Amino acid sequence: MKILKIAAVVIAALVVLSGAVLAYVAASFDPNDYKPQIVELVRERSQRTLKLEGDIRLAFWPGIGAELGKLSLSERNSDKLFMSVDGARFSLKLLPLLSKQLVVDEVTVRGARISLLRDRKGRLNLDDLVGGDAAAEGGKAEPQKSPAGEPGRQFAFDIDRVVIADSMLEYRDETAGTRYAVSKLNLQTGRIASGVPADIRLTLVAQADSPKLDVAVDLKTRLAFGTGQKSVAPEQLVLDIRGKAATLENLEFRLELPAIAGTLETFKAAAATIDAGFRQDGRSVKLRLASPVNGNLQTRQFSLPQLKASLSASGAGLPGQGIDGELAGSASADLARDNLRLDLSGNLAGSKLKARLGITGFGPSAYTFDIDLDQLDVDRLMPAAAPAGKTGGGQTAAAAAATPAAAAARPFDLSALKSLRADGNVRIAALTVNNLKLQNLRAGLKAADGRLSVSPLGAGLYQGTLEGSATVDAAPKIPAFALKQTLSGVSLAPLLKDLANNETLEGRGTVNVDLNTRGSTADALKRALGGTAALQVADGALKGIDIAGAIRNAKARLGTLKGEQTQQADTKQKTDFSELTASFRINDGVARNNDLSMKSPLLRVGGEGEINIGADTLNYLVKASIVGTSKGQGGRETEDLRGLTIPVRVSGPLKAPSYRLDFGAMVTDAVKQKAEDALKKRVLDRLAPQPGAGAAPAEGAKSGGSARDALKGLLGR
Repeated sequence: MKILKIAAVVIAALVVLSGAVLAYVAASFDPNDYKPQIVELVRERSQRTLKLEGDIRLAFWPGIGAELGKLSLSERNSDKLFMSVDGARFSLKLLPLLSKQLVVDEVTVRGARISLLRDRKGRLNLDDLVGGDAAAEGGKAEPQKSPAGEPGRQFAFDIDRVVIADSMLEYRDETAGTRYAVSKLNLQTGRIASGVPADIRLTLVAQADSPKLDVAVDLKTRLAFGTGQKSVAPEQLVLDIRGKAATLENLEFRLELPAIAGTLETFKAAAATIDAGFRQDGRSVKLRLASPVNGNLQTRQFSLPQLKASLSASGAGLPGQGIDGELAGSASADLARDNLRLDLSGNLAGSKLKARLGITGFGPSAYTFDIDLDQLDVDRLMPAAAPAGKTGGGQTAAAAAATPAAAAARPFDLSALKSLRADGNVRIAALTVNNLKLQNLRAGLKAADGRLSVSPLGAGLYQGTLEGSATVDAAPKIPAFALKQTLSGVSLAPLLKDLANNETLEGRGTVNVDLNTRGSTADALKRALGGTAALQVADGALKGIDIAGAIRNAKARLGTLKGEQTQQADTKQKTDFSELTASFRINDGVARNNDLSMKSPLLRVGGEGEINIGADTLNYLVKASIVGTSKGQGGRETEDLRGLTIPVRVSGPLKAPSYRLDFGAMVTDAVKQKAEDALKKRVLDRLAPQPGAGAAPAEGAKSGGSARDALKGLLGR
């Protein structure tokens, strides 16, 4: 016991003596006297300028530490500021050092400002600080060794707390032309040591120029470090992000990880959830994702093997109560190769969806996709038109009436197409777009260098088929468009009704088009339209006029009507035909035709003229002739007018053309025919044998027959 008491006294004396020595050193040694030497040493070693504006304070008991005032460090060989700090404090516990334990009381940094730069050669402005002079010159730094040449001695690691307050970090990449900034950075931790859970709280504001970003970040987590710092397991993690990102307004994002198991390299999370929402242009969108998470930080590979997603959107421009969907599948990311993969199926906006999506590269990106939908009603998803007579928002009736014209003259934006790289396929079992109804649509899409190609482009269309291709080239200053399509066996009446609310033509037809145009507005595209088109229709009808009926009625009018008579199209009237063909050459928005042919048992119709697509008008001359009779289409009246030709001028707006029947020309033909018939009858009567005159000589009979035949030939009968 006496020995123990003596030992205790000796130890106490040594401690007091050591404390006295350290106190004397602290009292007699002033590190501020060595500021010039420190500044010169930094300049020699790093070619940077260090400014120590505040005092340096040292402490030796009960721990070794230092407190720095305001300081700054320049760029290498430059006066530009690299880093500045308003103040910092660092302290180590003294006694644990004797047993190879590194116990940090505190690390505190206040008001740090750091500016990172990657130049056009890919070099960071801190490479020389991380790897020494060799790294700054592109060389390879040698590993650091202890003064004795042996590897550095290992210490147990233990930090009581870390505090970073009101700091900022800016990163600029001269090659990519991007800038990112983190401000109002505050970090506070609990004790960080092996086997000890540490509470961590990080808040900051992140900003960027491209894409636009201005968000507040709040991270809360509790980390448990394994023995030797070879594993780390968040016992919980909550990440909140709020602000604006790109074109999104009032972005809200929350990530929750209840627990993660693994090491600093590989980890697994049994369940993770993401709740995100934003508002944009009067619309509100909410998204929820849930899945286990696997990751490897060394290979930078991550996966969501059992992904479930729910989506809801409501607000301006969305149909009914909005859009919702439930999807399930998987997702994976290989950040080392800059690619993402997504495989989903489920219901979205009332459609059954199967989709495989891929993204390669994160600036710019290339997209691949393969999408199947059972049905898609684009019109239902688009904003509904205002009811007739209701303009809303104080809009005048005149302004409302001008809206379609204004929309046609409004430039469309194809800028997104110029940087788009995509390759994929879309299949839709039932599609409604612009009131058109298609079945089994299949489209292959490729986009690169500002050019979008859709080939093949095929579908079922109104009891027929559609096959062809389409291209859009946004690379030139004025965008160019091309369309090649063949419509086979299509029922034209419902097609025209749904496409243009036009009911002028009935029948099953084949249409071939090879069109091209240029422009930045719908009006410009119509005015620049060029190419060819051909039409073949069987067993149909031309609605709006009854040509046979008009000719039948002409008999009663021949004595009173002269010149032309104009009448509007009447959808209750129609002209039946067994065959109709026409071909068009289109130039500068005007389609010209000179080979219109329409046939029926009663009529033969030919025509020529033009359709001004840019002005939505037509000017056409049709010539119709009765070539047969039918009791159901005029009986004896049409027999009397057989062979008569009537010109019909069709002109005016495409939606409501007018028909002008040229009765003057028809009267002239009718009078000529009646005069010919009367003259023929009189001559033939004179040449015929008289009753009781006896038999004529055989040669005379023969001669008289020849004369009659000659007269018939002369009169055209």
